Amino acid sequence: MAAASRARSALRLDAVPRLLPALAASRRGNSNRASVSHLHRQLYGRLYPILLVKTDGSTVRLRYQEPKRILMLPLDSSTLPEAERKARLRRQFPSRPKAEPEEAFEGIDLGTYKRFWKK
Repeated sequence: MAAASRARSALRLDAVPRLLPALAASRRGNSNRASVSHLHRQLYGRLYPILLVKTDGSTVRLRYQEPKRILMLPLDSSTLPEAERKARLRRQFPSRPKAEPEEAFEGIDLGTYKRFWKK
């Protein structure tokens, strides 16, 4: 029982800084941290103006909790005609270019280029 209470007291929040080294205990962020990378926030403190693009192409300006410029609503592909749905899929996942056959150097006279090989 005494060992369990000692273990619980060691895990208290006020005991943790004494266990850590002095450099790791004080980590204070400043404004320069945001210039290196983006802030990892779950909730932003204000609302930002964005442009909402609806599925029919119309746009609405509104305020959103994350700083984005454009927010697009997803398009339901089941309501599209078959030809347009396939065209959208082709644009989204383009086919890979085919490899061209390499040229053969059999018909080249190497004597004409002999002057370029000299050091």
